[in-house]
Amino acid sequence: MASLLEVAAATSSAILRLATFFFLRWIPGSVIPSVIFTSLAVYLTSLRALLAQPADGETSTSKTQKVKDESKSSAIDEFQRRVKSSREDESFSSLLKTLLTGLPSRKSRLSTLVTAGVNVLLALLTFDFLFRGMIFYPTSSLAFSRIGYVSPTTAKLLVREPDRAQLPLVVYHQEASMQPNESWTQEGIIYALDDTTDYTYPVTLKNLKPSTQYRYSLSNNKTGTFITAPTPGSRAASRLSFLTSSCIKPNFPYNPFSHPLRIPGIEYAAEVVSKLPSIIRPSFMLFLGDFIYIDVPMRFGSSQSHYRSEYRRVYKSPSWNVPEESPAIDLPWLHILDDHEISNDWSKGNTTPPYPAAAEPYAHYHVSVNPPIPPSPFAAPENTTYFSFIQGPASFFMLDTRTYRSEPAQPNSTILGSAQLQSLLAYLARPEPADVKWKIVASSVPFTKNWHVGTTDTWGGFLNERRIVFEAMWRAERELGVRIVLLSGDRHEFGATRFPDPSLNLRPDDLLPDTAGDGLHEFSVGPLSMFYLPIRTYYQTDDEDVTVKYVPNGNSKFGLIDIDIYDEENPNLDDPTSPPTPSSVLTYSLYVDGEVVWKYRLAVPLYPPGYAPLKLPPGRVLLDNTVSSGWGLQEAVGRFEEHLGWLRDNVREKWWSFLEKERKAERVD
Repeated sequence: MASLLEVAAATSSAILRLATFFFLRWIPGSVIPSVIFTSLAVYLTSLRALLAQPADGETSTSKTQKVKDESKSSAIDEFQRRVKSSREDESFSSLLKTLLTGLPSRKSRLSTLVTAGVNVLLALLTFDFLFRGMIFYPTSSLAFSRIGYVSPTTAKLLVREPDRAQLPLVVYHQEASMQPNESWTQEGIIYALDDTTDYTYPVTLKNLKPSTQYRYSLSNNKTGTFITAPTPGSRAASRLSFLTSSCIKPNFPYNPFSHPLRIPGIEYAAEVVSKLPSIIRPSFMLFLGDFIYIDVPMRFGSSQSHYRSEYRRVYKSPSWNVPEESPAIDLPWLHILDDHEISNDWSKGNTTPPYPAAAEPYAHYHVSVNPPIPPSPFAAPENTTYFSFIQGPASFFMLDTRTYRSEPAQPNSTILGSAQLQSLLAYLARPEPADVKWKIVASSVPFTKNWHVGTTDTWGGFLNERRIVFEAMWRAERELGVRIVLLSGDRHEFGATRFPDPSLNLRPDDLLPDTAGDGLHEFSVGPLSMFYLPIRTYYQTDDEDVTVKYVPNGNSKFGLIDIDIYDEENPNLDDPTSPPTPSSVLTYSLYVDGEVVWKYRLAVPLYPPGYAPLKLPPGRVLLDNTVSSGWGLQEAVGRFEEHLGWLRDNVREKWWSFLEKERKAERVD
């Protein structure tokens, strides 16, 4: 019968190995390192005690008797005993048992050392993931530059330079068609940089030409390129391409041979961009939150300096300079705030700590070069953290769903706050210029309630406010001749959902799960480079949120949105024999680990003046190379559950409610 020490050694070894695999490959939860290191301590203590015990429970008396007995043994018996012992030492089953259980072997010192070494190595790998980047790659000396929001005549440039010897810092730019040795335009001189802004400074490059590629250069040898936006109303303004994603964590899934600050998802996106035809090269990355993870895998502090260091750590990643001919840092990035830039599932407003400490570096590194605030923010401009702009055929509203939210799932819960809600409703009701056919609303958290773990952290915890916003969106589509698309992140999975306007009176067949069709469309995508959930949490429960596509797998996911004018079949025209209608067409392409796996198309017909359609054309799938979202048995169970109706829904809801309560204290989604 196994002793208590053997049980302790085997159990702690199993927990350590499973927890390390889970932590380094699946989800880097903040409590897991404590489990790993505690398990190692218990294991090594138990191992030492086991090795100190007499072999096979022998006492000194029994040993003496054994010596006497052995002296009486014949030489042949002694030889046979030694042969048998040698064979046992070499027994594969004994070796395998030791390596799998972590228990010591008294017959093979090597197997004991190996199995103990495996456990120590796993703990060292965990330590490496936690601290190597922090210890060996300090960021205080980081100097970099990046482009933010770009308009037809301006470009916002963020500069960081902590080396006072480089000051004053002179900023130049010139058209990329010119030779580098030709004349440059001096934009300005930065005379002072200090710790009040973490040595950052936003510069606006002005008097630029629309639809023109430029290069910029700083006197500290930092350089880059960008392309200005087209002139509104021009032919070039009829098309737009951009990327969207969320959630970044360096070197995850963990690779001990990788640079600790490497971000594979950025490299995937840059490689895809470099291979696209120039006409559909994205104009910017619309990044929807969780640029840093202050509390994953472990929060080391909540001071302003801790938050600053996390931003610097991401910007120090070597992935920004891949590939050399078209580095990722040259793509303009526009940012939205989410919870892990503050604290997990944040809903405590903008004055409760640690929000003030978290907001300061976010303002310097991201807000300072973001698009402008809405024309009517309904709040003091200096307190406004939501943004709005027009580029080409699309108008954008970038929401802040963290700063102003209250506790979810309450009668008067708000995710936007009064000022932002009013600003959004005014934006939705505002007629756009004739050539703008799309209103794109970007949110850090999904609008759909189809995710059934952490639902209250999304718009699913603010359904009254969601209904107000949806009604304004449906009305805008009916009255303004535009189409509204929702973009979101946060979930580490991809989910495409549509929200049909109740006034359309669609048939039940039009509201079935996994169907393309009518309604507001949301594309929620992430992570750009992080874990994905091993359990399936997204499914349709009613006809309000209709599932279009669910793709959970993939450590790197991002969407490429391309808008251009095409001739599209139009089922709304009275004459079915009429030719295809010129339309502004939005194509959403989902990339998983650098490969396009799914494409979806929406259209806004460019109707002749005076023609009022009953509804917009339904969406349609262009490509589906995704693998099944389940695992064999799960698929079969899923199909069976679909036929259980009421019982299925109730069992599921109770199960997910249990998980929600278990993970409420700390959910890393």
